Amino acid sequence: MSKPYYVKFETPKDLVNAIYEAVRLAKQSGKVRKGTNETTKAIERGNSKLVVIAEDVEPPEVVAHLPILCDDRHAAYIFVPSKQQLGASLGIDVGSAAATITEAGEAQHIVDEVINSISSMKSKKE
Repeated sequence: MSKPYYVKFETPKDLVNAIYEAVRLAKQSGKVRKGTNETTKAIERGNSKLVVIAEDVEPPEVVAHLPILCDDRHAAYIFVPSKQQLGASLGIDVGSAAATITEAGEAQHIVDEVINSISSMKSKKE
């Protein structure tokens, strides 16, 4: 299956697990926003440390604006394959198309590693 058009780069499998873990830890010890609307507001307000966008969102237009908005606001963003797994790491029973970590809490070291990985992935792409 091909990637949706809004997915700008491939996320390595080992990094995906770290992202889910960072979201789970930030939910427990920091602050997260879940869902496309709350994520969009956090990016616009400049509160986002790391934006996580699911790749399996239907229709894709629901989250297609997020990478563009993140680039405009210089917010770090990354893609994960499953909205269901993203919802589970947020502690909810339904899938989540997007989430953002606003305060990392105990997940700060993982968030820093992910942001460094994103920078190197984007620089390789260009």
